[in-house]
Amino acid sequence: MWSDEAALDAAARRLDDWEAGFADRAQRARSLAARMRKLTGTAQSPDRSITATVDSSGRLLDLRLDESTRQHSAAQTARQVLATTRAAHADLLRQVTDATRDTLGDDPAGQAVIDAYRPGPGGTGA
Repeated sequence: MWSDEAALDAAARRLDDWEAGFADRAQRARSLAARMRKLTGTAQSPDRSITATVDSSGRLLDLRLDESTRQHSAAQTARQVLATTRAAHADLLRQVTDATRDTLGDDPAGQAVIDAYRPGPGGTGA
């Protein structure tokens, strides 16, 4: 089947390289997953009366309201809570982007991970 030993050796090297590539990508994916589990996004309202923190999946983990929020209407406080929570999501997206690019580089799978965290169609808005 093989006309010479050199062709057989070259084919074996290509298979070994291919297998090593899979192992490397799997290790980088595990590393990224472990890193991302630890991420949180945090933001404060412009007047620093509200602080929101979201976990790595985008769920609200902590919400702190300063006593000064009592001076505002409930509707205004609600708007600030939502805006601050969106800013915490943006902080999380920035961290996810940095971690993904540091770990996976320009790999298309990395871009898919980042896109999943973006708000809107296709992303979870996490």
